[in-house]
Amino acid sequence: MKSTLLSPIQYLKGIGPKRAAKFSKLGINSIEDLLYYFPRRYEDRTKFASIKNLQDGQPQTIKAEVIAGGQRNSWRRRSFSITEALVKDESARISCVWFNRPYLRNYLKPGVKLIIHGKPELRPNGLQMNNPEFEIISEEDELLSAGRIVPVYSLPEGFSQRYFRRLVKQLLDEHLSQVNDCLVYDIRQRNSLLNLAQSLLNIHFPEDLNIQKQAYERLAFEEFFLFQIPLVLRKLKKKEKKGIAQKVSGELLEKFLKRMPFVLTNSQIKVVEEIKNDMARPTAMQRLLQGDVGSGKTVVAVIAAVIANHGGYQAAFMVPTEILAKQHFEKISAQIKELKIGLLVSSIDKKEKQKICQELKEGKINILIGTHALLEEGVQFKNLGLVVIDEQHKFGVGQRALLPQKGINPDCLIMTATPIPRTLAITIYGDLDVSIINELPPGRQPIKTMHFLKKQRLRAYDLVKLELKQGNQAYIVYPVIEESYALDMEGAKEMYQQLSLGAFKEFKLGLIHGKLKQQEQDEIMLKFRNKDLDVLVSTTVLEVGIDNPNATCMVVEEAQRFGLSQLHQLRGRVGRGEKQSFCLLISDAQGQEALARIQAMVEYNDGFKIAEEDLKIRGPGEFFGSRQHGLTELKIGDPLAQMQLLKRAREEGIKLLEHDLHLEMRQNAALREKLLQRFPEYEELVMVG
Repeated sequence: MKSTLLSPIQYLKGIGPKRAAKFSKLGINSIEDLLYYFPRRYEDRTKFASIKNLQDGQPQTIKAEVIAGGQRNSWRRRSFSITEALVKDESARISCVWFNRPYLRNYLKPGVKLIIHGKPELRPNGLQMNNPEFEIISEEDELLSAGRIVPVYSLPEGFSQRYFRRLVKQLLDEHLSQVNDCLVYDIRQRNSLLNLAQSLLNIHFPEDLNIQKQAYERLAFEEFFLFQIPLVLRKLKKKEKKGIAQKVSGELLEKFLKRMPFVLTNSQIKVVEEIKNDMARPTAMQRLLQGDVGSGKTVVAVIAAVIANHGGYQAAFMVPTEILAKQHFEKISAQIKELKIGLLVSSIDKKEKQKICQELKEGKINILIGTHALLEEGVQFKNLGLVVIDEQHKFGVGQRALLPQKGINPDCLIMTATPIPRTLAITIYGDLDVSIINELPPGRQPIKTMHFLKKQRLRAYDLVKLELKQGNQAYIVYPVIEESYALDMEGAKEMYQQLSLGAFKEFKLGLIHGKLKQQEQDEIMLKFRNKDLDVLVSTTVLEVGIDNPNATCMVVEEAQRFGLSQLHQLRGRVGRGEKQSFCLLISDAQGQEALARIQAMVEYNDGFKIAEEDLKIRGPGEFFGSRQHGLTELKIGDPLAQMQLLKRAREEGIKLLEHDLHLEMRQNAALREKLLQRFPEYEELVMVG
């Protein structure tokens, strides 16, 4: 039977179950998977560097012949082997060395021709290449491996580049005619894109680097387009459903705004207007509210809750931790005396929980604040009109979808203090409208961030003591709980003991970490908030922590062990009042990435700038985690480097779906098929109705 693009590669000649298992680890299971397994780089082998012209430290590719080879064990470690080959071309000779790869001696025999890519290093006896990549070539390989732009793939041990190239070329020759382009001609023409068959051929075996670039752009556009379609589809389908046209003004809101002890920032006013406009419409609001730690997102959410209550609807606030839920409960209860506020967290007793659930069902509770306990089956609202999800990245995609199901298409406000550059947020959270609060409340001062080496730790502690003597409080944060000898870090427990008896013996210290029971954590946090403690020694449980305007100083030990957005979140625990606050990073960071994170923290206070730096350092897949699994699976597209391409792909997706929401038109059949194949979980979106 003739194989198709979806045929398993196991049954191809020369593969079989063992090789198929290795392919599977690369994410290659079908012929199509293999055609979409793209090269990691290219070598221009239209001309090779001559050995005579090689320069120290400059990576080059040469074509040479082995004239002598040998192997020896290291005199330091008998089990460590060194394989050497002396190779030559018409101009000169060079020594190539491989460490601990004894099997190479079977291949590197005199007379064997190689293509070698590596970085020459100057040694006493001349230039030498250490652990260079190499390929053995024969005359039959010349067409694919020499005299052209040659693809180089990331491959596991046991797969040679030439074997993989031959396989890809064979499958392109046999199956390229079966490739069905999911981008219609009009979209390709408007965006000057190659067709799919041309692109696949030229991403693997480009005629020149210019057409390789065009193939790359076309395939990246396709990835972005396929990623955006379900998001746009979800957004458009939500608009089809009838929501609640809320009454967005009234006496209660006016009273609440008049009673506020501060004036809203321009940024907050703008966001409130966006939310009012959404809530007034007869379709459900789906809005993402981004704002730095301490920028005043919660008060905006409370205004939305008051609006919902005007029309007799209930509001639900879901937050990731009990301490945060209790803090919100206390604040909101004090701000709105006219409404009944409920608190639902796992630690409350059964009797109290039953009472809350009963009052909620009867509509006596206007606003319910809680953790994931809100998702339990017994929690039923009489008339849920607004769902607010705080720190959305702390909840799974499934968890976030459950709460709105407790009402009939309620308005949803999703909040995050992990900023994402606006253009990227609009595209990544394509099913949500995006609002941004990018101003701090009046009187807040930017936090001063400083970097200290470990040997300068006492200088950092002296700064902390100055703050404590002025009646302020401080945090000292560690990345681990127990002492970890493997990572050479002092744990929070260990350091708590040392600091209590040493550097901070004149002050009252508390210790908090994730292994403590929730009740114990809450008690310690409360003590700190009530100023019964001067210093809180902690692990990262502080990341989503308490609002304590009296805490003006944070020390982060082993700062290189934290991610950039995590460091920024931690820093947001200080600077919550009008006093000048400090963040002191202690680290002997060595790696390039770690140093870049520390530098970004010292230079920038703006969360959106931090987010941009984080994206540059980590790349999009790591940055977004599992928020959109399509993004983490991008094989060729880079949202940061190709923002304009991503935006164009989104615009084309919107245009197409506005004309054919269910992808029923004949010209969109290939797109529909590709979507169902790529994103099976979106089947219900793509299907009619």
